[in-house]
Amino acid sequence: MADEANRTAFLEIQASMIELSGKLKQVQNQMRNKEGDRKRAYLTLEELRALPQDTNTYKSIGRTFVLEPKTVLEGEQEQKLKDSEAAIASLQTSKEYLEKQTAEVENNLRELLQQEPGIARQIMSMSM
Repeated sequence: MADEANRTAFLEIQASMIELSGKLKQVQNQMRNKEGDRKRAYLTLEELRALPQDTNTYKSIGRTFVLEPKTVLEGEQEQKLKDSEAAIASLQTSKEYLEKQTAEVENNLRELLQQEPGIARQIMSMSM
């Protein structure tokens, strides 16, 4: 009976570990994408700022380029930069939370294995 309870507890811990690992990878990928967006917006903004004020600037809309004032394009790039930084901060908070959850689940697994050393043998026999 205790073996079945331990096995069930292990399977629950394993499932939550797999779920947390997937979520953590997803958040890391989203952060990587937002970092790229932020960098692209920053570099574009730096190039726009280097141009003289009377330069014709164009905005890409699909396959079409539309003449836009330089100030409008700068404003859009600044907004993209701010949005990316806000998203990165939010994702960093999520990442830290998921890392704490993962550490907690790992501790639960360690406690389970320390309480019942026999379950480690059962786990090893299941995986072979």
